[in-house]
Amino acid sequence: MKKIFLMGLAFAMATLGIAQTKAVVTTTIKTPNAVCEVCKTRIEAYLKRHDGVLEALVYYRRGETRVKFLTDRINIEEIKTAIANVGYDADDVPANEDSYNRLPKSCKKFDDGGGHPKPKKPVPSH
Repeated sequence: MKKIFLMGLAFAMATLGIAQTKAVVTTTIKTPNAVCEVCKTRIEAYLKRHDGVLEALVYYRRGETRVKFLTDRINIEEIKTAIANVGYDADDVPANEDSYNRLPKSCKKFDDGGGHPKPKKPVPSH
């Protein structure tokens, strides 16, 4: 009888554990002024410190950051604000001015005397 009770209890606990899975979301945020490996390292390291962020990958050549997070611990707006607090634009959230000013010159926007110029699109030949 005791074995049946323990097996039933273990089954109930396993079922409850499955029913309470955390909602994991993966989203892509535009980060157009993250232009180099230093920008990538800076953003990824900062985001990974936040509770609920499982993974952060910056694709600086595409100007995008992909973030996987737990929705019960952090939301997309908090993530965008975190990126802005590092000094980078994140979708519709502009970079924090003080943080942006502290970025190395190579990580700043080309218009501000730094960064990498955007390559010009090739003119199609006829």
